[in-house]
Amino acid sequence: MDILERISEKLLDGDDQEVGRLTRQAIEQGLPPRKILDDGLIAGMGIVGQRFKVHEIFLPEVLMAAKAMYAGMDELRPLLVKEGVPSAGKVVLGSVQGDLHDIGKNLVGIMLRGAGFEVIDLGNDVAPERFVETAREQEAPVIGMSALLTTTMPVMKNVVELIREQGLDGQIKTIVGGAPVDAAFAGEIGADAHGFDAANAVERVKLLVGKTSK
Repeated sequence: MDILERISEKLLDGDDQEVGRLTRQAIEQGLPPRKILDDGLIAGMGIVGQRFKVHEIFLPEVLMAAKAMYAGMDELRPLLVKEGVPSAGKVVLGSVQGDLHDIGKNLVGIMLRGAGFEVIDLGNDVAPERFVETAREQEAPVIGMSALLTTTMPVMKNVVELIREQGLDGQIKTIVGGAPVDAAFAGEIGADAHGFDAANAVERVKLLVGKTSK
């Protein structure tokens, strides 16, 4: 087993100290930072995502794997910045205004980071204007919105309408999710995608990033 496979394996085990140590070792061996990221950390988180999707593992294991991934990223980040390695894309994420629930949203953020995305997490109770302003300022092609309360779901439509009003519907795509949110609702409000769970949300975001105009 080579060192990148060992990084992936230890990430799956949630062993943050060993992932950090192996990542340092891979750097010392002269492996390109991007290769360590793609074939070690992201490959490991990809397996985590698939296992979570089919209910082979659950939230505690995902959080442990994420902690391990961050340990590796702490070692790699300075080198990736120095080399100007691009991320898979930027995603603005948040629970909509009036909604303070964020467990699902946080899990989506973990999985997106694990897939190589730069996540701008606005937290919860996020106003429509803040979603759109942040996406414009950060040049993020995707806004991800979460709601757990049916009473806050209409805020998602407000964000979609605001994007349209500002003539940004070709540049900024939207994905919505949360327990009461389904694909039919996403279609009704004009959102570009619906993520029915964290792993599916990552797949949808990858597709959306490919569809946005630069």
